[in-house]
Amino acid sequence: MEETGAGKSRAPLGRRVLLWAPLGLAAGAGVGFWAMLRGMRDGSYDPRGVPSALLGKPAPGFALPAVQGLSTPGFGPEALAAGGPVLLNFWASWCVPCVVEHPQLMALQRRGVKLFGVNYKDKPADAARFLAQHGNPFGALVADAEGRAGIDYGLYGVPETYLLDGRGIVRWRWAGPMMPDTVSAELEPLLRRYA
Repeated sequence: MEETGAGKSRAPLGRRVLLWAPLGLAAGAGVGFWAMLRGMRDGSYDPRGVPSALLGKPAPGFALPAVQGLSTPGFGPEALAAGGPVLLNFWASWCVPCVVEHPQLMALQRRGVKLFGVNYKDKPADAARFLAQHGNPFGALVADAEGRAGIDYGLYGVPETYLLDGRGIVRWRWAGPMMPDTVSAELEPLLRRYA
């Protein structure tokens, strides 16, 4: 402690800064929260608007095995650029939002949309059980047991879907479950554009 003029002690400068640091952090968080609320009120805040560095770039390649115990074939990076748009869907059997999204994937598959799946950090038996129960929309399916492809794609979680054009360029990304309004408002115009 430092002695001051009248025998009073004052905390050293480093300690004073440490005492004020939590207040500064709280103030910064409060300003961020206020900005988010303001954006929600005027419609400029999009909670799904997490940018992707992949948009407009070739999809990252990977060499992953097919999911064991399923008759669905695997695929490699060359299949992602084999003409026509491809939806690449990261999913898992343990993922509750994946159950919510699944009817949209099944509907897209019935319409002839090419769907490839990446089973993310899952057990093959659990993935097979999920698809037996809910249906298998995937024309090809691989297992990303360690999550390395997820890292390459900048995955925030599952489900997450990417639209690739016929040359394998990433044109769209959707983080979270696709709902019917997502498919009609966001995805369908892009499928027509890149068909």
